[in-house]
Amino acid sequence: MCVSRALSLLLLAATLAGCATTALPVKKKGPDPMHVAMYGPHPDERFPLPAMDISRVNPKYFRQQVAYQTMEPAGTIVIDTQNRFLYLVQGEGMAMRYGIGVGKAGLEFEGTARIGRKAEWPRWTPTQNMIEREPERNLKWAGGMEPGLTNPLGPRALYLHKDGKDTLFRIHGTSEPWSIGKAVSSGCVRLFNQDIIDLYSRVPAGSRVVVLQHQTPMGETTPMAANQTTPMAGGDGLIPPAAI
Repeated sequence: MCVSRALSLLLLAATLAGCATTALPVKKKGPDPMHVAMYGPHPDERFPLPAMDISRVNPKYFRQQVAYQTMEPAGTIVIDTQNRFLYLVQGEGMAMRYGIGVGKAGLEFEGTARIGRKAEWPRWTPTQNMIEREPERNLKWAGGMEPGLTNPLGPRALYLHKDGKDTLFRIHGTSEPWSIGKAVSSGCVRLFNQDIIDLYSRVPAGSRVVVLQHQTPMGETTPMAANQTTPMAGGDGLIPPAAI
């Protein structure tokens, strides 16, 4: 009787053990593989560009195609400085959207302009005001800084002209990806290095640019108007304002 009871208890214990599940360790969610690829290295550049650390970047600032309504024709760049987005109008209600960081110089221009010049791996020269304000930082670059990975303009720059004159407003890359989405102490409009390369390849010289300082673009009433966004492959900081 005791033996039978013991066997029954053992069988019950075995059955319960078989039904139990072992908790598996929860894997920490990492960056989206599509974003990792999008912001990967560019080894064939004049100065091989390393992959970008996207771990501290809000995903809403990654390059993506969005639904976008505007009266501007396809090919127009619309810069929404307030919400920190740059739109490349594609037509048919769509646009490519890029996250941006906006510096002091980027907040001083409003209206329309044209891309007067494009440059790959541009030189950077601080303005006289910059040198006077921070001589210890900028005087050594009075003759210009050679292109490279530490150059404040990054791998590409678009120079905005209006009525045939240089506005000193630039759209360029940055060596500080964490600054995208923020108002920075100086500079114009900066994009991730991989994004300025992408934008540069899509727009020819002469393209129309609309810079909005206080208006909200027609297509998005909030910074993340659309929850229907499609990723597309393809802390304030200090950088000097973009100059020639």
